[in-house]
Amino acid sequence: MPTPQPAIFCENTPHHYFLEFHLRARWEPAELQRLLGRAIAKRAPETNLVLAFGRDAWERLAPHDVPENFIAFHAVLGRQDRTAPGTQGDILVWLHGERHDLNLACAMEIGRALAGIATLELELHGFNWLDSRDMTGFIDGTENPHGDEARAAAVIPAGRAGAGGSFVLTQQWVHDLARFGELAQAEQESVIGRSKPDSVELEDVQPTAHVRRTDVQVDGQPLKIYRRSAPYGGLRQHGLYFLAFSREIMIFAMQLDRMFGRAEDGLMDRLTEFSTPVSGSYWFAPPAESLAALFGPAAG
Repeated sequence: MPTPQPAIFCENTPHHYFLEFHLRARWEPAELQRLLGRAIAKRAPETNLVLAFGRDAWERLAPHDVPENFIAFHAVLGRQDRTAPGTQGDILVWLHGERHDLNLACAMEIGRALAGIATLELELHGFNWLDSRDMTGFIDGTENPHGDEARAAAVIPAGRAGAGGSFVLTQQWVHDLARFGELAQAEQESVIGRSKPDSVELEDVQPTAHVRRTDVQVDGQPLKIYRRSAPYGGLRQHGLYFLAFSREIMIFAMQLDRMFGRAEDGLMDRLTEFSTPVSGSYWFAPPAESLAALFGPAAG
């Protein structure tokens, strides 16, 4: 069984740096391997690195190792004129660690290396907000799996194409905190489905609450994903960079359908009244051995 990228599971790091690139026309795999491999070889050991690729890019880099059902992200057209846009990228870089300066130094090396063949489409500095809360004030990831359960949820199992790798979903969500803050705490808790101080699930959770709309089940069995999201932003714009790993790409699609009113019950996630996605991509995070073979030992 190939080894998942270890940095996927390094938790509690306070600083994150997210980069999404679009490759330009007529790029060559050998050139990308050389440029990216050289850049990440300069990474400080304190900085954790995760690399992932869009369908088109990975198919050219490793045509014989493309997971089944791997697709590009297309816009989710929801009810009430709410949409999750598709901005499918080619390369995802996630850097995280104890020091923002080392993350940024590595990001700058990668940006310089790829400047001739790729366009930087997204750059965000993520961070821990208070005691692991989203900027809405609610604790994030209460039901997130850990340890062996996290790996079981996140990693494609042995015997399947892409074994040891993970499907990934990223979305930049922009919060309207002023509008959310106008709600009384009890109404905020109704939107989320949990108590604000201690994240206890409410006894009378509404079917439109965020915890209900993101609860994906098949035949009564919950389908878990492994979230590594981080708050980002400043005074003008702020929100959540949603980052999640899964053994099955369909779980992401089912979750988004339930949030945007495309499931059988037609209900919307009330959180979409106060937060809007402005990007969306599916990725494949290859196992460490595949990355090392393509980009050198520093990548694996």
